[in-house]
Amino acid sequence: MKSADLTWNTTLLYPAPDSPELEADLGSFEQLATDFRIRYFEKVAGLDHRLLLTSIIEYEALQTRMSKPFCYAHLLFASDSGNDKYRSLSQRCSELGNRLSQELLFFDLELMELDDESFKSFCAFKDAAGYIHFLEGIRKFKPHTLKENEERLLTRKDLTGIRAFTKLFDELSASFSYKMEMDGEEKEFTGEELLSLLHHTSADVRFRAFSTFLERHGEHGIVFNAVFNNMALDHGQDMELRNYQSPIQPTNIGNEIPDEAVEHLMSVTEANYGLAQEYFRIKARMLGMDRLRNCDLYAPVAEAEKKYTFEEAKSQVVDSYHSYDPDFGDIVEAFFRERRVDVLPRTGKSGGAFAMGITPDIPPFLLLNYTGTLRDLATIAHEAGHGLHFVLSQKQTLLNYHAPLPLAETASVFGEMLLTRRMLDSEKDPEVRKTLLCAKIEDIIATTFRQTVLTRFELRLHSERKNGLLSNDQIAEIWLEENGKLFGDSVEMIPAYRWGWSYISHFIHSRFYCYSYTFAELLVLALFQKYHEDGDAFKPGYRALLESGGALSPADTAHLAGIDITEGDFWQKGYDFLKGLIEELKDVTRT
Repeated sequence: MKSADLTWNTTLLYPAPDSPELEADLGSFEQLATDFRIRYFEKVAGLDHRLLLTSIIEYEALQTRMSKPFCYAHLLFASDSGNDKYRSLSQRCSELGNRLSQELLFFDLELMELDDESFKSFCAFKDAAGYIHFLEGIRKFKPHTLKENEERLLTRKDLTGIRAFTKLFDELSASFSYKMEMDGEEKEFTGEELLSLLHHTSADVRFRAFSTFLERHGEHGIVFNAVFNNMALDHGQDMELRNYQSPIQPTNIGNEIPDEAVEHLMSVTEANYGLAQEYFRIKARMLGMDRLRNCDLYAPVAEAEKKYTFEEAKSQVVDSYHSYDPDFGDIVEAFFRERRVDVLPRTGKSGGAFAMGITPDIPPFLLLNYTGTLRDLATIAHEAGHGLHFVLSQKQTLLNYHAPLPLAETASVFGEMLLTRRMLDSEKDPEVRKTLLCAKIEDIIATTFRQTVLTRFELRLHSERKNGLLSNDQIAEIWLEENGKLFGDSVEMIPAYRWGWSYISHFIHSRFYCYSYTFAELLVLALFQKYHEDGDAFKPGYRALLESGGALSPADTAHLAGIDITEGDFWQKGYDFLKGLIEELKDVTRT
């Protein structure tokens, strides 16, 4: 592919960040929001069913119009946070979005305040069916919502408070470049390139790469400390104002999962930490080591890890989706054909990977940081799954477009399973099969056990911040203790890992998101087992699950594919699947 084909084509949205089209859209929103407020402020409770539905549809249309330019600004900033035009546009959209939120938040508040009888009557109105779940989701927050003037003030202060710290975190992290000796000379790396060296065959390279990455963050420990402390303090004060009982409670309410169900999910996960420790010991033997260090977790078990060109990786991913469903394959292939993917790492570009669904009538975009490893290949399958989910849920309107958070990772993890199973089934070489099995086992460990570690750390960070400012030593102590519960005596943590908390953006962008990965991984293992048992009969239900977007609760959405997440032993079934993979690995290593 040409180098230009490896960057995304944002002109599909707007010609340029200074284009008249973008300016016209951004310049229209405040008047549109003011007009909406004039029409409906302090009137929602008195609207008849037809007018109430009209007001919701108008609100949705306004949100749809705003999504396009705001997402465009985010894509530009993610591609190069050092570009002054992009930074300026991103900040302008952030400030405009804040003002619009203040102007429009009355609508959610008045929908919350509808008396139960009026709401029940509206739900019985046949044309309202498509908005009932959205309204129920809003109304669950009624006990924790303040008066409009108070909400407006909090929203206004967010811009110079928590959002400012989030932006600082993003810009600082994206600005890092790293220097490390490699092949006898000092070279410069991006963060993603350094982390890709965790797959290097040399234990020394792995150690130095991870240490260099973490210590670079440690050099800016004062800033990361301020970001994390203020984020936790802000959240704690918000929880107190809104009368929440725990820092994770608002996330759980939004996810429609009771606190006790989340705790059960994590407790079952922790009860299975022994499986991870068993695997770590097996891998240490495969590598000829007494004990793994945590920089060795992704070390290749073959003499030389296979590298994949991007063309090879793209073909593998598209083919795996196409083999499951030709329509799925066509959808995934279109991301690349239409240049809606930004592929390679570079300084200033956001780390990691993401998929952005914009609106039901605009195709999604994907960001990657591809370096050619097997893990990167799986990441393409993962983000393509997100993109597929966004495309299939485009039959919904915007307010039901985004899947509930616990199911947001379903299509992505299922896509990884399709890729892994296809590669395993076509591979006869036992050494390559070892590599594929290890990669899949490590992926499950990362998306279940590790995410529970992250959630426990996050809970403790917020809890202990209530007692005062946390030093970096205190944060590191919490971090190492929680990771130590997973590793036990099977893995040694390197000294620089005391900074391992500082680069994880989920702690900043979306508090308590991490357990959603655990939820999704275990759900997908159940889905994939059902697919194995039912064959083609499974496919319509799974497609219906993806097409439903956010129109249903997580439990009702899973039911579309024949899965009951309320079964008492549901979560354990996923770990039984992991145990089977570990046994399969043992068999391969004996041959």
